[in-house]
Amino acid sequence: MLLTAEEVQPAYSPGVLLLIAAAAVAVLLVLIMRFKLHAFVALVLVSFLTALATKVPFKDVVPTLLDGFGSTLASVALLVGFGAMIGRLLEVTGGAQVLADTLIARFGEQRAPLALGVASLLFGFPIFFDAGLVVMLPIIFSVARRFGGSVLTYALPAAGAFAVMHAFVPPHPGPVAAGDLLGADLGLVLVMGLLIGLPTWYLSSYLFGLWAGKQLHIPVPALLAGADVEEGKGGGEKPSFGLVMFVLLLPLVLIFMNTGLNTLATNGTVDGDATWVQVLRMFGQTPIALLITVITAMIVLGMGRRSKADIEEVVNGALGPVCAIILITGAGGMFGGVLRASGIGKALAGSLESTGLPVIIAAFVVATALRVAQGSATVALTTTAGLMAPTVAATSGLSSIDLACIVIAIACGATVLSHVNDSGFWLVGRFLGMDEKTTLRTWTVMETLIGVVGFIFAATVSGVL
Repeated sequence: MLLTAEEVQPAYSPGVLLLIAAAAVAVLLVLIMRFKLHAFVALVLVSFLTALATKVPFKDVVPTLLDGFGSTLASVALLVGFGAMIGRLLEVTGGAQVLADTLIARFGEQRAPLALGVASLLFGFPIFFDAGLVVMLPIIFSVARRFGGSVLTYALPAAGAFAVMHAFVPPHPGPVAAGDLLGADLGLVLVMGLLIGLPTWYLSSYLFGLWAGKQLHIPVPALLAGADVEEGKGGGEKPSFGLVMFVLLLPLVLIFMNTGLNTLATNGTVDGDATWVQVLRMFGQTPIALLITVITAMIVLGMGRRSKADIEEVVNGALGPVCAIILITGAGGMFGGVLRASGIGKALAGSLESTGLPVIIAAFVVATALRVAQGSATVALTTTAGLMAPTVAATSGLSSIDLACIVIAIACGATVLSHVNDSGFWLVGRFLGMDEKTTLRTWTVMETLIGVVGFIFAATVSGVL
């Protein structure tokens, strides 16, 4: 039986554990970038060596590796697989092109990245980061192919929008859990998350995406490309804009039904144990919502455009290109799981918690340490909230706005410095066709900007109000 994160007793001091973690990251980068070892193999190897170096019990080494790998795949594999199918169907039937044309007609060619970012902000309110990204990618790639230039110009504003909404805004699980643990009003956390998150996205994601696109030319990946449409082989008329929006909004509505009812149950507005609530929440779970959407898309997008055999071939062809992404993302989760099992996050956060810093700064620093140490933003967010809860409760004079800002500060710390132990790092890098060095220069920098700029806004609001 594996120990939970709370039960782990670190084998070394926080300083030694930090050195081991830093050495593991360095070895991983050298293996991938210098010796060109495949990222999947390198991640598994370094995860194994790190488990040995941090004295994870021999009998727990392999279960720990498999637990980190399996838990990541459980949340990622279905989402990426179903998302790739939806994206491929939208692409080959011309639906992605219809949506891209409509967006550009409304916003104009020069504001195409802004249009994609605004759409992602709206979609990102109810939908999780990884699910939202894989659904939006075909539209992002379609717009990028049409207007040319680096795919970063179009992808980073959209990816940053999903990242901001996922970390800052209820009903996403991180801010909901943190707000509950700290006793913050979730309605106020929602308001502050939007007030701080929107300008943070504009400065750290949208403007940075425009700049990065000028500095680095990354071609549009062939992944999810509907080559047969581009070559004029698609059959039938393209779907209408309304039909495309229906397919895109269906998972959002279903997922929002789940997250919305969860928020209402947390507030006591509805009975979370009621059968009707549990049934609706079940259909709103992301994998089920995407399953329903895939089946719906196969019917409504294929009707009159493709035969049943063609549709089966389309969705089957969508899976092959994303298999490597799924496996590498799972291996990234394995590496993060080993670091959590080593106890490094708990030891480091415990040391930082007693530094005597102001509460909002301490919350940001502890969340940052946990994020860097073990990779998962949600784990960093919820764990930091649990660690800081006694300190927050013992601090007099904190207003409801202060509590909401502390939640946002924790979210900011849990966002910065996404690197090789974060499954999102591999998901974004592989989908955009970037190597590890380029992903560090773009995605990691953008995530850090989001966290730092958001924290400055949160600390300013807390200090002024």
